[in-house]
Amino acid sequence: MRTDLIRKTALTAAGLAFTGGAIAGPVTVAYAMSDVKPATQTQTDRKGHGDRELNVRYEAQPNFYYCGPAATRNALSVQGKNIDVDAMAKEMGTTEAGTNSINDITPVLNKETGKDAYRSVEIRDARADDKQTDKLRGDIVHTVDEGRAVVANIAGTTTDVDGAVHSFEGGHYISVVGYRDGGETVKIADSADPNMASYWISVDNLADWIATRGYSAS
Repeated sequence: MRTDLIRKTALTAAGLAFTGGAIAGPVTVAYAMSDVKPATQTQTDRKGHGDRELNVRYEAQPNFYYCGPAATRNALSVQGKNIDVDAMAKEMGTTEAGTNSINDITPVLNKETGKDAYRSVEIRDARADDKQTDKLRGDIVHTVDEGRAVVANIAGTTTDVDGAVHSFEGGHYISVVGYRDGGETVKIADSADPNMASYWISVDNLADWIATRGYSAS
């Protein structure tokens, strides 16, 4: 079965708060990135060549509303941390309506990183303009080059570089764990579906996906 159709239908979010993040769909079980094809788990450090990927110990979210804690856990795993998602959910105030906003995730990232490494950045417009997209690109490159992942609150539908559709109309959280071509294309770790644990999208599409919401970066 095509995973893009699964994500567009079964995993489309519904009935959530505007700033929240949760998905409506089947509960997925957590599993290690070692079960994913090797390309998704190997760190490639080509900092001077315009591309870099971080080593993610991936886990899928255990229920439909834990995308915020799961994205944060996956992001922190690139630093070698393995933090219980239930504990993070409690800190973020996550409920069955999801996690309210990126501002509830940034403090947890800073607490677990051990410094004020992260800040929240909002894209308040319905679509990202060139300045906002350029800032996102720069923030992703800087954060990944520092050995950390970006967490983004997204909403709506986008298409990745392979043409697969990813649709979360009610909101969702993802991790950004790598970049290519100087940040023109970025790698997503997505807790929603272990069959599509990672994919690449253009930074322009990501910026528009984040629009009306925000992201946490260094």
